[in-house]
Amino acid sequence: MRIKRFAACAITLLFAALALSLVASAGDQHSGTWKMNPDKSKYSPGPAPKSNTVTINSDADNIKLSSEGIDAAGNPTHVEYTAKYDGKDYPITGLPNADTIAIERLDASTIRSTIKKGDQIVMTVTSVISKDGKTRTSTFKGKDAQGQDVNNVIVYNKQ
Repeated sequence: MRIKRFAACAITLLFAALALSLVASAGDQHSGTWKMNPDKSKYSPGPAPKSNTVTINSDADNIKLSSEGIDAAGNPTHVEYTAKYDGKDYPITGLPNADTIAIERLDASTIRSTIKKGDQIVMTVTSVISKDGKTRTSTFKGKDAQGQDVNNVIVYNKQ
């Protein structure tokens, strides 16, 4: 009887530990290095950048993003921010028409970013990780630095 009770407790603890590890890893799906897939991405208006690689360090509460690329004209680009998933504004650098970003985690695989210049929203970005964890799709809606409508869908492959 004691052995059965011990075995039941051990199995319950094993499943609890497994569940906790799955929850912990699910909260960090955005972390990693992501390279833009130009064949699957759509830029409106264009032209598309020549390259873009995003590095994200994320946990349940925080995100740090660094983006390096080459724009369509061959110029280097760099965007960077550190923020919490609390919907509050945090500084962002590297975007000519933005100075803050606010981020919310919608679920384990989806985050929404609101990018502002002063108090004006210039862009919203929704980023979703695929079920297999190998693809990150970011949908951009808003205005660029010239005031043109932006409707970009950028697909990244995990490196």
